Amino acid sequence: MRGTRDVRANCQIFRLTGLLDAFSEPTFRKVMNKFVEEGPRNIILDLSAIDFVDSSGLGALVQLVKKAKTEGGSVQVVTNARVTQTVKLVRLEQFLSLRDSVDDAIAAVE
Repeated sequence: MRGTRDVRANCQIFRLTGLLDAFSEPTFRKVMNKFVEEGPRNIILDLSAIDFVDSSGLGALVQLVKKAKTEGGSVQVVTNARVTQTVKLVRLEQFLSLRDSVDDAIAAVE
């Protein structure tokens, strides 16, 4: 997995590519926890270019949402059809605050 980070006044935007799976999950979790603690605590994850999310990746997303909420922030997840299908399969679409675009996610944070 690869990605970029864009820090705004009230949020951090992460644009990720590749796979969010058992292999990349430990690094993803460690890096994201660090950035949530540094702030801003509102996180926008652009997963629209992600090819695959497995159960480990979903678990990392759930933990990220819990961490951000504990710190007083939120997580918005921008998805593609494949990621949305995986998330809906386990009925996490509301919990993960799925958005259609980064602009929608930014509007939700503001």
